[in-house]
Amino acid sequence: MSGHSKWSTIKRKKAALDAKRSKIFSSVIKEISVAVKESGPDPDANPRLRLAIANAKGVNMPKDNIQRAITKAGDKNAATFQEVTYEGYAPYGVGIYVECLTDNIQRTVAAVRSYFNKYNGKLEKNGSLDFIFDRKGVFSVPPIEMDEDEFMMEVIDAGAEDVEKEDGYFSIYTAMEDFGPMQKKLEQMGIEAQSQELQRIPKTTVKLDKEEALKVLRLVDVIEEDDDVQNVFHNLELTDEIMQEIG
Repeated sequence: MSGHSKWSTIKRKKAALDAKRSKIFSSVIKEISVAVKESGPDPDANPRLRLAIANAKGVNMPKDNIQRAITKAGDKNAATFQEVTYEGYAPYGVGIYVECLTDNIQRTVAAVRSYFNKYNGKLEKNGSLDFIFDRKGVFSVPPIEMDEDEFMMEVIDAGAEDVEKEDGYFSIYTAMEDFGPMQKKLEQMGIEAQSQELQRIPKTTVKLDKEEALKVLRLVDVIEEDDDVQNVFHNLELTDEIMQEIG
């Protein structure tokens, strides 16, 4: 196994923090809004909305909140969000890829650039970090009732490139083109993933000492706190020492 599970572990821990909950809910609501405006409010006919609803359930968003978000997104006066991405380098050569949903691109790019500048990083042109990251489907599956070996064989047959287990959770990695088929396979098996999304997984990582790594992670945290930011990916190697430090 490749060790990617540290990414999923961090994501689960962050999702469990009440202080992060309002930001997490906001991100999910934006994704619901984009999905509804793109292909309508019927999840059966809108795969992106179906995915957004599944992820909303995965972070324990109440059903009423989900329905309100769908209804509000259908209002012609509701804000329209655009998907934008930014790429840059943190100190010590660590690549950072930022995914945003925003109703004001000028505000968002100014904010993201200011974070990089403040923490001695540099914003680069889009495409600059393509050689660093692969786009992969990532599924986080909570403890299951079925036989684990059988489960592993089923998802591998469905296109899983890698399957890891940590703290009872399974992390399934697929090629981007196998993301949809894996969704369907898990549905057929009656398994509800806690999260299912396309992530940018680093092909290579940068190893730093603890002090340097924490400076990079401070920049990552500041970017993540921005309301327009949906996801932040980086290629810092998360050693056991760093994992212990960030809790």
